[in-house]
Amino acid sequence: MQRSRRPRERARVTIRDVAQQAGVSAMTVSNVFNGTGKFSADTRERVMAAIAALGYVPSSAARRLVGAAPARVGLLYAGVDSMFIHAVLAAAAVAAAERGLQLITRKAASPGEALEVARSLQRSGADALLLLPPFDTVLSGSAEFAALGLITASIATAAPLPDMITVRIDNRAASRALTERLAAKGRKRIAVIAGPQDHSDSVERLGGCRAALVAHGLSLPDELVVEGRFTFESGLAATEQLLALAEPPDAIVAANDDMAAGALWVAHRRGLSLPRDLAVAGFDDTLLATRVWPPLTTVRQPIDRMTGRALDLLLEALRHSPERQAPGAAAPADVLEPYDLVERASA
Repeated sequence: MQRSRRPRERARVTIRDVAQQAGVSAMTVSNVFNGTGKFSADTRERVMAAIAALGYVPSSAARRLVGAAPARVGLLYAGVDSMFIHAVLAAAAVAAAERGLQLITRKAASPGEALEVARSLQRSGADALLLLPPFDTVLSGSAEFAALGLITASIATAAPLPDMITVRIDNRAASRALTERLAAKGRKRIAVIAGPQDHSDSVERLGGCRAALVAHGLSLPDELVVEGRFTFESGLAATEQLLALAEPPDAIVAANDDMAAGALWVAHRRGLSLPRDLAVAGFDDTLLATRVWPPLTTVRQPIDRMTGRALDLLLEALRHSPERQAPGAAAPADVLEPYDLVERASA
């Protein structure tokens, strides 16, 4: 006999419930709710009908900040085509709508543009900022940025920052665990496609690879380290360089899934058998990790949880902003989320 379910009204209705009822994505519900993005009149009617039918209301925490007006959070990210950034944008849109926040997104083409883009977000009404590397370390400690007075959180950074909330994983430990797994499987010549070294998380991931190889008595000569840009195209170029060596690697650790996918593509083009001839591992566990062949062994960053936690901490900080600025105020929160090593067929 089938168990009876508890009445739905006992649990708080979420944006995902509304999306399922309306037959649309959670991001579309977010767009309708915030009046952003593109959607048809029919879609808006279905979403509004679902909201009414389910009795959906956003978290009251955000509404209490400024009465009826929702708080606005600016999201500043790099203008790079990567699955990680796309995943963060989607997660932030959903998490913001769940909390009754308005999300304003802006991208900067270079670290040098970060301050001006932060100013533009403030001019657009942002009460707080959410940053992705490398803009967190670029802006942290800057007197000009501090003068804006914006409460700020960073996700996926490498270490605590004295003037920002941080929500992250232990990048060094995660990268070390991934590399050690390859070494334990008998790989002797392990190469690294590193991320941009002006990103703190990239530096830590490379450090984790080095530590793992030292622990297994393996070397990492300069020729086996190529710096990429977190893009598929840079993964292609780096792998071509590595496989052209007189003694090519038998494994590649890439600092994100996009570059790892590029490595797989080059290996296939060269007729290599994967993972027999070449093992490949990535980082982030984005959707791309299961859309390539063979599926990627990778490190899973809990993007949804990190993003939601960062927004919760921003809301809390906004509620207590006078206390936050008082002399002797506590340092911003630093949250270390757990990561997972996901083993698939690529390594």
